[in-house]
Amino acid sequence: MHIMKVDPRSLKDNPDNARQSKSTPQADALLLATIKAVGIIQPPVIFAEVGGGNGYVIEAGHRRTRMAIAAGLEEIEVLVVEAANDNGAMRSMVENIAREPLNPVDQWRGIERLIALDWTEEAIAVALALPVRQIRKLRLLANVLPAMLDQMALGDMPNEQQLRTIAAAHLDEQKEVWKAQKPKKGQPATWFQIANALSKTRMYAKDASFGDDLREAYRIEWIEDLFAPADEDSRYTTNVEAYLGAQQEWMTANLPKKGVIAEVTQWGEAKLPQKASRVYGKPGKGDHTAMYLDRNGKVQTVHYRMPEEKKTAGKGAVVGGSASAGDDVIDAPKQRPDVTQKGHDMIGDLRTDALHEALTRAPIEDDTLTALLVLAFAGLNVRVDSGANGTVFGTKRFARHAARLLGTDGKLSFDIDTLRVAARSMLVDVLSCRRGMSNSGIVSRIAGEAVGADAYLPNMGTEDFLLCLSRQALEASCKDTAVLPRPKVRETRAALVEHFKEGHFVHPAALFAPDPKDFAELLKHGEIVEEEDTVTAEETINGLDGGASGDAADLAVTDPEIDDGAPCEDETAYGIAAE
Repeated sequence: MHIMKVDPRSLKDNPDNARQSKSTPQADALLLATIKAVGIIQPPVIFAEVGGGNGYVIEAGHRRTRMAIAAGLEEIEVLVVEAANDNGAMRSMVENIAREPLNPVDQWRGIERLIALDWTEEAIAVALALPVRQIRKLRLLANVLPAMLDQMALGDMPNEQQLRTIAAAHLDEQKEVWKAQKPKKGQPATWFQIANALSKTRMYAKDASFGDDLREAYRIEWIEDLFAPADEDSRYTTNVEAYLGAQQEWMTANLPKKGVIAEVTQWGEAKLPQKASRVYGKPGKGDHTAMYLDRNGKVQTVHYRMPEEKKTAGKGAVVGGSASAGDDVIDAPKQRPDVTQKGHDMIGDLRTDALHEALTRAPIEDDTLTALLVLAFAGLNVRVDSGANGTVFGTKRFARHAARLLGTDGKLSFDIDTLRVAARSMLVDVLSCRRGMSNSGIVSRIAGEAVGADAYLPNMGTEDFLLCLSRQALEASCKDTAVLPRPKVRETRAALVEHFKEGHFVHPAALFAPDPKDFAELLKHGEIVEEEDTVTAEETINGLDGGASGDAADLAVTDPEIDDGAPCEDETAYGIAAE
């Protein structure tokens, strides 16, 4: 047995090598980086080729030889041994099976040893083909209490979550907890109890709304969680009081108009004023804002709506003209009006009949028809329980839409763009999907599907909405995502919130497509209306053709000169036809 230098390219692979499976690209990259940094530490073992050959065959060290060639080495040191009768098959098997990987604790301590020998973290990372962050993590683990490391070196390892909690604690705290929780000889340690005793509430920088000015004022120092993924902000602090104080001061300085800082209920939600109703959609101008801190110390904002105050006439209130309540008013003698109330009632009936007949039979352009529809909602007889801002709209709300379409002379005067704006605004005030008396029903769902409102639904993958879902619904929401259902509902919900934080999730129940049952019910109403319209159209035609047919009854109701005011047997039918 002797050592010699050879060109690695001249060595031949052993066909009887025990390790035939290909190594992973990551393992090869690690070995290549190590050879480039420190060379080959353990020389490959070779033997002289038998059977008439004059070369050398690799017995152990095939990967080292390949990576030396990849590193561009011209010569490497090898250990030459005598050829075995089995072509080195047994020695190759023993060499691979008997090898024991480096104990994790020894790996952590080895990193510290290299640092003591003036190796930098960057140089160690290059030599081991590891990220610098991983080296820093290993260094942090090496600072675990030596007594705990000795227990871990025996093979009694905590899980990663417990390990990160222990490693983040101060050595004095570790020492006190280990003294109380130290296992008996030969027994495993209760790592979950040790981790629970060392765990502290963390407040994360990614959830902080305050800036560096308040951070410095409250003396908050960020600690980096080296166990967290490298592509996220994992800085945190255990100074909970200072963190919450900075968040509270930020809320006070950034409180919007009509905003309040709300208390938190036992469920971690904002405690709103009495009679307030929370607004889950887009807030209106008259809505209020409440800011609060959730259980993670993050600033949350909710909107709520207060009921309108009813105005009552008190003492001294004006009840009409300039007379106050309680004053004696002497009624002046009233003159007979030009038209009596009964006359106005008759005029109203005649106008309505004429208007309805014109709307039914007169030619109307499409833009005029749309404008008339907008005007109709400004009528005194229209009452809309709108979902726009939670109030019941009367004529004043819709009069502003109608005013856009009128000229100074009281006639319709508009361009097509103004008509579009007025029609859209009127539809916004009328159509609503909110639950309660303002719900427009299936027509709002049909309208939403027609205009593609599904694309405007916000991200519903939030804590507030997912709390409303059952376990089955949450697990169904995991479909088509990388999130797997967890044993606990809150863990599944938290995973979904994290997954959809930068994405967009809309629950199928929120889509605008109407329920087929409701749609079928609406179609039934349409069939009834069509039957009534058919009857009305036939009676109207009969009324128009009455002179030709010679029907005395029809002539009696359609010709005012023949009508002598006597009751008519067909008066009911005439009323239907007029309508």
